[in-house]
Order: sequence, then C-alpha cells, then structure tokens
Amino acid sequence: MRFAAAGTNSEHSYPLGPRGATGLGRIDRGLRTAYIADMAVREIIKLPDKRLRLKSEPVKRVDAGIRKLVDDLFETMYDAPGIGLAAIQIGVAKRVMTMDLSKKDDTHEPQVFINPEVTWASAETAKYEEGCLSIPEFYEEVERPAKVKVKYLDIDGKEHEIEATGLLATCLQHEIDHINGVLFIDYISKLKRDRIVKKFAKAAKHSMAD
Repeated sequence: MRFAAAGTNSEHSYPLGPRGATGLGRIDRGLRTAYIADMAVREIIKLPDKRLRLKSEPVKRVDAGIRKLVDDLFETMYDAPGIGLAAIQIGVAKRVMTMDLSKKDDTHEPQVFINPEVTWASAETAKYEEGCLSIPEFYEEVERPAKVKVKYLDIDGKEHEIEATGLLATCLQHEIDHINGVLFIDYISKLKRDRIVKKFAKAAKHSMAD
C-alpha cells in the first residue's frame, strides 16, 4: 500500500502519517532464525490480474510456512517500497498482511496481522489519499471510518485486539479489504474506476504483445 495523505509529515520516506501503535504483532528483522534464512522479494501482481478479487482463506495454523510468507511479504514491501502489503498481492490467497508506518530515517517498525478482522468501526470518518502497489501511480481520496477495532493473530499465533486511529486505521482497512477481494478504487466513482481498469488492461495487453 502507498499513501499520499494531505497534511502528512514530509519526513516520511513515503507520504505517510504517524508511526504504528505499540502492542502490535512484530518481527525483528535483525533476528535471523531458521524460517527467515531465505528471504525473497516476490512479484507484486497488478491490475487487471483477477487474483486481486479473490477472497483469501483463513490461516489455520501459524507454522514455518506462514512465517516464511510473512518474511517474503516484508522483503517485497520494503523493496517496492510501500507501507503495507497483503499476501494476495504476491499471489497467495491467505489472510496475512504486513505493515510498517515508521519514518524514513527511523528503525523499521514491522507489524504482522494474521486473520485480521474488523470488530468495530466508528461512525466518524476520515479521508486519506490512498495508493496501492497493485495499482501503481494512481492515487485517490478515500473516506473510511476514523477508528476501528481489529482482532488478529501475531507471528506466534497469539490473539490480540487493538483500537486504531489515523493512518493506522486507514492502512488496516485498506489491507483487510485486499484479503476480502476489495480494492480502494471500489470506493471511487464508477466512471473513474472503469477508466483506471481499462488503462491497466491496455497496458497489460501491450506488455504481453512485447
């Protein structure tokens, strides 16, 4: 995920907002355990790839395979670069997503959410200009609930529930949408949405021809 939010801090490497809240599921990228020995940057699928519309399956058990997936998601997200990435964006239909809202020159603050679920959303809303690694170079203002509560599993399979506001709330909703087969362009007008879908379909057709 990419953001270009109006009024955000210019110190960020990508146009973001505040750093992630504490108490979230995290992976210390400095720790090299067996399951992260072979990190890999994966290809991010883009429109009009139909897999982006798949509803991802819940993770039944957080095992070495899921941990390897998480590590690949981080490597791919940082390489892009982006602040959030869902497993389906690398073609894996599992309810897993990663985020990092840290500032440009600060230590990474990686966050892991497995089987995330919004359990409550405020009536109050907030607007951010959102972008997406699967829809590159396109940004549009999207209105979402300003506060949400999200239940999820961390990298150890332990359950947590957090209340998020600001950019964290928006990013969580954006990535959870991904694992439900929803894209941020679904919140804009049909005219704009059809135009961007046609643009990416045309680009993909030309790429295949080459």
